[in-house]
Amino acid sequence: MATKPETIDEYIAGFPEAVQAILQKIRATIMRALPEAEETISYAIPAFKLEHGFIYFAGYKHHVSIYPAPREHEAFKAALAGYKGGKGTVQFPLDQPVPYPLIARIATFRMQAAREKAAHKKATKA
Repeated sequence: MATKPETIDEYIAGFPEAVQAILQKIRATIMRALPEAEETISYAIPAFKLEHGFIYFAGYKHHVSIYPAPREHEAFKAALAGYKGGKGTVQFPLDQPVPYPLIARIATFRMQAAREKAAHKKATKA
């Protein structure tokens, strides 16, 4: 991608058609899981902002990624164990079926965790 995209549509348009379809489906999956989230571009990749948290997704030549991924959380360890990625990322290879229900679970979990963190922060300030 030569220039930084200003919208998620611009970002997705910069990929081959087959990858565009996957990215659009990831976008729709997150939108269904988090209907109140605001779409934006952050760090030059698509992001969904909700209250005090973000969830990002990105496309690459051989995979798509979700950030942050709750790799260390017990509820996700087994589900994410078979995928590459760093401590806070997960990579879904483009040559395998993308686990959209898992992406929805990650999005829901991520935003719930952000809400809990914000509530805790607010309670400790009071």
